[in-house]
Amino acid sequence: MLHLALRMARHRVAALIAVFCATLGGAAFVTGIAVLAESGLRSHAPAGRLGGADLVVAAPQTLDAGGDLAVELPERARIPASVVAQVARVPGVTAAVGDVSFPAAVVTPAGPVASADPRTAGHGWASATLLGDARITGTAPAGPLDVALDSSLATAAGAAPGDRVTLVAAGRQGTYRVTAVLSRAYGGIYLSDATAARLAGRDGAVDLVAVRAADPGAAGRIRELVRPQHLTVATGAARGDVVAPEVRSARATLPVLAGSMAGVTMLVAGFIVAGALSVSVAAQRRDLALLRAVGATPRQVRRLAVAQAVAVTSLALAPGIALGYLLAGQFRGLLVHIGLLPSVLPLTISPLPGLAAVVLLLAAVVVAAWCAAWRASRMPAAEAVAESRVEPRHPSRGRAFAGLLLMAAAAVLAVSPLVSRTEIGAAGTAMSGILATIGLALAGPLLVQRAAGWLRSRLRPDVPAPAWLAVANSHGYALRTAGAVTTLAMAVVFTLTYGLTQTTVLRATAGDLRAGTTADVEVSAPGLGGLPAGTAAAVAAVPGVRAAAPVTPTTVVWPYRFAGELQTEAAPALAVPAEAAGVLDLGVTSGSLADLRGATVAVDATAARSRKVTVGSTVSLILGDGAEVTARVVAVHSRGLGFGPLVLSHDLVAGHTTTGLDERLLVSTDGSAATRERVAAVLPGLTVRDPRADVPVPAQLWINVAVLGVLLGYLLLGIANKLVAATAQRRTELAALQWIGATPGQVRAMMRAEAGLVGVAALVTGIVLAAVPLALLSIGFLHRPWPAGPLWLAPGVLIVVAALAFLTVEIPTRRALRIAPARALTRE
Repeated sequence: MLHLALRMARHRVAALIAVFCATLGGAAFVTGIAVLAESGLRSHAPAGRLGGADLVVAAPQTLDAGGDLAVELPERARIPASVVAQVARVPGVTAAVGDVSFPAAVVTPAGPVASADPRTAGHGWASATLLGDARITGTAPAGPLDVALDSSLATAAGAAPGDRVTLVAAGRQGTYRVTAVLSRAYGGIYLSDATAARLAGRDGAVDLVAVRAADPGAAGRIRELVRPQHLTVATGAARGDVVAPEVRSARATLPVLAGSMAGVTMLVAGFIVAGALSVSVAAQRRDLALLRAVGATPRQVRRLAVAQAVAVTSLALAPGIALGYLLAGQFRGLLVHIGLLPSVLPLTISPLPGLAAVVLLLAAVVVAAWCAAWRASRMPAAEAVAESRVEPRHPSRGRAFAGLLLMAAAAVLAVSPLVSRTEIGAAGTAMSGILATIGLALAGPLLVQRAAGWLRSRLRPDVPAPAWLAVANSHGYALRTAGAVTTLAMAVVFTLTYGLTQTTVLRATAGDLRAGTTADVEVSAPGLGGLPAGTAAAVAAVPGVRAAAPVTPTTVVWPYRFAGELQTEAAPALAVPAEAAGVLDLGVTSGSLADLRGATVAVDATAARSRKVTVGSTVSLILGDGAEVTARVVAVHSRGLGFGPLVLSHDLVAGHTTTGLDERLLVSTDGSAATRERVAAVLPGLTVRDPRADVPVPAQLWINVAVLGVLLGYLLLGIANKLVAATAQRRTELAALQWIGATPGQVRAMMRAEAGLVGVAALVTGIVLAAVPLALLSIGFLHRPWPAGPLWLAPGVLIVVAALAFLTVEIPTRRALRIAPARALTRE
């Protein structure tokens, strides 16, 4: 069977090239997505400065409170300091160190410098013993104003043992004496243990317990010891996961990200692969019919088609999988560049993603080839031979009805932005466009036949013969024409819905942020790890400042019940004080931000409706470090797209963030440049900007744009291959037209007219299918019926689709016309 399949394939190279390209791209996408998913599950950050510890004890940074996926907590959860002494007494333990981290940076005339993340660069001297082979020049810091620096930081600050440096530690500025320099670059800034404990403000708690053990069995004994306290023990590569909770939290986004990309990617890949295989089988209808005529059973015919498709797919798998690993590496680089993934977190490279691509692609190809050959294999032999020259003249009404149902479902899904002004609601727009395109693929043949029949009945008698033939072909070969229209329309719908959805949501988000921010100055100190203590009071005292309020982003889990089951999902939140009413206008519809004191929250109106809460209601929340709190709703606001579903009281979040410092300070001033300069000069290391002039682009947008670009390239390549193959298999038809007297010029004119009809139909249907969900999205998010986005996008799509429709017909037509008609007919 395989030998016969390969011999048949030698005469249908054009169609099989389309299958090869489709499966190659599919293998690349599946592999790349699988690499990201596996990395999210198995990748580990290096242990870094705690590399000298055999194991690390930490509080759980994962919340498993219901739902399908556990939530990674981004804020550091602490453990009692008493655990250090308990672990130290375990047999086999040679050393146990309670480690704390806090914001720290050295301030130089050129600005603040820190060799590590300034938010966690400060540590107690005891943990320096875990740096392994680090060489220490000088003596350990002992006094409250002694400090040890790592080598890179000392070089950047121009400091040596005995020198004095200005240090901002845990938001407090002071002059410290350098007592030692460590050779390890990632060491950070070390103070005496007593000073570090005081600055960290842990109140009898530590971040981690780093342990050195001489006995391998010590790890098991420590696990038994800390199990009642619900603590975790990390060994080996897992030590890096507990050193920085933000790294583990970022890693947890990879499976979610891979899952979000997988849906659309699989739809596009399946669409292209199935389309290519349908063209391949259609090109061999006569061969399959002759096999039926000489006694082949339906099952043998289907097995032949499957064997041929699997053989071509097998050739594409190896380069496709290799390309997938390269794509995953490039995508990781993008995630690092936009700040969504730490640079220290590597990808996990193993054969599993490649194996997943092999299994999924082969399964998809087998099913698609089996379905494509089903009709030809089931027909009686005589009827199969008779129909092998032409396609079925009567499109399936059942298939068309199913397609219309899908279009109706897509219209219902497109209403989601009107119901939910969130990113989840916006996701319904893109999915609606894809679902409508699939519906078009099913209903297309009947719709094309009806439309072409209507057009043919209205053609004037003086219409040129090529144009009349083009319309007649579109009517008589509705399946072929609809296949071309659907594939091109999908490119239009995919580009417009996905592209304009992102830009529309971005415009709405930026609009919320600008409208909701009444402050004209934003103060931050990224080089110091957060705003130093007293910054808000100092800025508020500057002449010309009318109001100042700190704003700190965090993450909150709001458990809720859906369909009777407990669901949890992490959501971004802002922590602000009651004074924020002077710098923020969140569009409060009920209640007041001035009441944000103590255990209180303000809730977005969309979230309030879905969770059925009002002003005065009580909600149970889980903060970013896992602490469970109960808060009273004091306000409902309407700008959740820009500011998140929850705005928390500053008091509620205090003590539950990793740094303990405010991240930003929003300031309302008299608008003068002098006031702005005075604000910037309050403390060294401050950064001042206009919060309304430069709204940051969300990282998710860059990811979506990158995915859109790669998928669009794959989609256009698959469409081009499919259309070229479909045109190339018409050489017998073109030869017959020449045989009865048509000139090559007339044949080309006919094919160009067909390409024009296909291009116009694809553009019109694609724009209509995209316009409805985009209009509903724009009404829900921008309160107008047209989306926001670059003006060149729609014309650019039209030009690309028109050029694709023309070139994929013109080039194979010219090649077919180079063959003499008699020879083309005998070759068939």
